[in-house]
Amino acid sequence: MIDENKDEPQTKAVDEELAREMEGVPEHLRDDGEGESLADALGKLKDDLEAAMQDVLYARAETQNVRRRLEKEIQDARSYAATGFARDILSVADNLSRALDHIPEELRESEKSKNFIAGIEATQRELEKVFTQNGITRIASTGMPLDPNQHQAMMEIPSADHEPGTIVQEMQAGYMLKDRLLRPAMVGVAKKPD
Repeated sequence: MIDENKDEPQTKAVDEELAREMEGVPEHLRDDGEGESLADALGKLKDDLEAAMQDVLYARAETQNVRRRLEKEIQDARSYAATGFARDILSVADNLSRALDHIPEELRESEKSKNFIAGIEATQRELEKVFTQNGITRIASTGMPLDPNQHQAMMEIPSADHEPGTIVQEMQAGYMLKDRLLRPAMVGVAKKPD
């Protein structure tokens, strides 16, 4: 008589080995011998591969977009980092300019004050040179049409000599930092006389 139970431990070991190998394999890919053909399984695998490749392409594109945005933000930060300081130093330049404008002519001709005034004028030229080196430029205004992106109209001045909307007086100079407005020019604009 042949003992049929003799092969049972070996079959059980093979089943356990097969179960360990199948761990991690998705259910729809397991061949249980139930009707799904190899061609169907291969088609599903191709679809899954195409979807995964599409996801990888989207992820690469998104990563590249994020990198470009960050590079632009870094470049902007470098270019415009001194904006606050530049605005603050503009008031110093304004005060220096006002001081020079209010020096009486007799004081300019005086031997005692000539060198002092020349020093202040040299300081103003140096300040303007530094502005230029750092991309800070003065906005043209007097005689130009009003541009709300660069000028701030403070008052209207009746004038028969100028077209309405033309800037006839500059109260405070405006400045650009590279291609950005640092401070608008405060101006008086011509209007038709009453």
